[in-house]
Amino acid sequence: MLIFDADDTLWENNVVFERVIDEFLEWMVRPGLDRAAVRAVLDGIEAANARTLGYGSKVFLHSLGECVARLRGRDATAEEAARIAGWAAAFDRDGVELIPGVAETLAELARRHDLLLLTKGDTEEQRRKVTASGLSGHFRGVHIVAEKNTAAYEELIRAYDLDAASAWMIGNSPKSDILPARSAGLNAVFIPHDHTWVLEHGDLDPADEKVLRLSAFGDLLRHF
Repeated sequence: MLIFDADDTLWENNVVFERVIDEFLEWMVRPGLDRAAVRAVLDGIEAANARTLGYGSKVFLHSLGECVARLRGRDATAEEAARIAGWAAAFDRDGVELIPGVAETLAELARRHDLLLLTKGDTEEQRRKVTASGLSGHFRGVHIVAEKNTAAYEELIRAYDLDAASAWMIGNSPKSDILPARSAGLNAVFIPHDHTWVLEHGDLDPADEKVLRLSAFGDLLRHF
C-alpha cells in the first residue's frame, strides 16, 4: 500500500500562501519593523491557530487579521479587514497545478499497487482540490483529517488492516508526513519541496533506513 500526501506533494499549494504573505509583509513593514520581524510574528500566530483552529485558507486569513491587530496594537480597521478579505481570491480557484510528473507517475503506480490519499485541513477546501486535480480515481480511499499525527496514521492502518512494515507514506513534510508515519510503524518516502510551509519543517534521522529520500515525484517508479 502506498499512501500519498496531497498539498505540495501532488499539487502546488504553499506557494500560493507565500505569494500572499509576501504582499502582506510589504504592507506591514515600517521603520523599526522589517520583513523578518513581521514574519516571525505571523509564524507564531499561525502555529497557535493551527493547534486550535486547524488549517486552510480561512484560518490563514484569520491569522493575517490577528497579525495586523498584534502589530498595530488595535483591531484591524474596516479598510484593513477588506484588504485581507481580498486575498481570499488567491485561494478561490477552480483548478490546481499538478507538480511535474505526478499525473503519469500516479497512473502507473495505480496499476501496480493500491493507493490511498491522506491530507489534512478544511474538509470542503481539501475535497475541492482533490476533485479539481482529476486524480481521485487512482485512490482506493481519500481521507481528510484535522491533523496528521501518529494517531491518524494508526487509525488508517486499522481501517485498512495494513501491514505497516510493508506500507509507505509519501510526502514533502517532515512534521506531518514522515515523522508521524514512522512513529506509527510505516515506511516513508520524503520528496522535498522548495516551498514547504515553515511550520511543516522537521529534522529527519539520517540513519533511518526506513525513510527513502527522492528528489522528484517521478523517481517513485524506480522503487515501486
